[in-house]
Amino acid sequence: MADNIQPLHNKTHANTKIKNGINIEFIKTQHLVPIVAHEFSRVANEYPIVFVKNSESGEFQPVAMLGLEPNENLMVKDDQWQGAYVPHALTRYPLVLSATPEDKTKLIVGIVESSDLVGEEEGQALFDDKGEETDYLKRRKDSLISFVEFSQVTAAFSKFLAEKELLTAQTLTLEIKGEKRDINGIYLIDEKKLNELSDEDFLDIRKRGYLGPIYSFLTSMHQVNRLARVKSAQA
Repeated sequence: MADNIQPLHNKTHANTKIKNGINIEFIKTQHLVPIVAHEFSRVANEYPIVFVKNSESGEFQPVAMLGLEPNENLMVKDDQWQGAYVPHALTRYPLVLSATPEDKTKLIVGIVESSDLVGEEEGQALFDDKGEETDYLKRRKDSLISFVEFSQVTAAFSKFLAEKELLTAQTLTLEIKGEKRDINGIYLIDEKKLNELSDEDFLDIRKRGYLGPIYSFLTSMHQVNRLARVKSAQA
């Protein structure tokens, strides 16, 4: 997808429009989607939340599980999204924020021109006749910026959990149509260790505003069996 991203420009994209909706072709093979702590409570109502570890940086990233194996999105059926909530990372597409080659600290708005949502015939215009940004584009840009800010907060949250040794590698074992399946390579918040924290550490978590996301994470574990039922029904 990165090869298809072009910097957004009022001349190059003067007539470009974006259709409402999400790009099913882009997400129907995504079984894990990055999420931010601010949406944990919404995600937990439908999808399991787990952490994955970057083998190079050692950093942890929370993700929503949309499938139980690679290239499987159980929330897409007959090219239609089946869930009530769409994670923020999926609603940003086909607009993205990316660093410039000249200055990695500077972000620019790019557009995935190959997306089925991008065209000139129908959808929301990005620029008006004077080349000025439309209100629609301004809202989309604000959303992109918010996601970056939320991602930074989430990175700090994940780092805190790791430093407190609250993230533990786990294997989830599920039974689908009588066959047992193991899901490896994921990390969960260890509820036992959480309950064993000192009063001082627990108060620190509360002051940081981390209790909400932690409890949402623990609640989301009930959704693993829901995914298994969906997979069984689709099998």
